[in-house]
Amino acid sequence: MFTGLIRELAEVKSFNNNILTLKSIYKPKIGDSIAVNGACLTVINISQNSFSVELSNESKNILALENYKNKVHIEPAMMMQDRFEGHIVQGHIDCLGEIVAINKNGNATDFIIKIPPKYIKFVINKGSIAVDGISLTINDIDKTKSHFRLTIIPHTIQNTLFKTYKIGTKVNIETDMFARYIFNMFNNQNKLSWDDIDKIMASY
Repeated sequence: MFTGLIRELAEVKSFNNNILTLKSIYKPKIGDSIAVNGACLTVINISQNSFSVELSNESKNILALENYKNKVHIEPAMMMQDRFEGHIVQGHIDCLGEIVAINKNGNATDFIIKIPPKYIKFVINKGSIAVDGISLTINDIDKTKSHFRLTIIPHTIQNTLFKTYKIGTKVNIETDMFARYIFNMFNNQNKLSWDDIDKIMASY
């Protein structure tokens, strides 16, 4: 389990076959779970200033591998005693999103991201979403285009890969776990609207 708060930008030393080796300040242990650009991976090797994780073929087929170079977001799995911030992130990537527009919005920047239509039902206005492992708040949704809008503050841009993103960049998307669970729980109850679900989620 993760929070979507990035520990650091780690440097990619190598990515050969299924083994990704990263140089980082953070020192994991063998067997630790660590989110790399939002994907939960297992540490299989450590050295003095780096560690390696292994990707399955299934992971390689779903992830935006073009972003697994130069720098990547890393976040170690949350421990029981950790302070909880961000939102609950499982490290299970649902799909790829594509950045279709980048617009200045005062001192911040709006990023418009398109995802496959079958996943837009899990995107809720003012709800949470993880983009390359970063916990973010959804500001607006266009369900007809399968788009959602994020407003990113300068601090987040400067300290994450968002500063490198351009129109056409692909990103790993994990929709909100509670939205998925509640949708599946009430999928057959036609009388329940997303407004009702939003009120249920807000009560917790």
